[in-house]
Amino acid sequence: MPLWFARGLRRGIVTTRYPARPDSSAAELPTPPAFRAGLLDHRLADRLVAVCPSQALRRDGAVLLFDVGRCTACGRCQEAAPGAVTPSGQFELAGTSRASFVKRIGLVPEVAG
Repeated sequence: MPLWFARGLRRGIVTTRYPARPDSSAAELPTPPAFRAGLLDHRLADRLVAVCPSQALRRDGAVLLFDVGRCTACGRCQEAAPGAVTPSGQFELAGTSRASFVKRIGLVPEVAG
């Protein structure tokens, strides 16, 4: 249980000073992934799509589409590709349109052979 929650219950405080002062427990929050495009090939992208339980990932040809709005930050994609997927560290996400939450990540071209 985050310390601010327990402290608030004990003191009767129902809000924090956020956003004027960042809350220290925010560092413990899971965050959506960040993808390193230079390490993502078609095979790895297909594996990431398969492990995503929220269907936040899908592949469209040579592009991996990541819907940040659907992502639950479960970490399964990070477990499947630890070098290519890392935590973004960003948990505050906002946008003016639904389309702004869909990120296009270019994949490494397949080598013919």
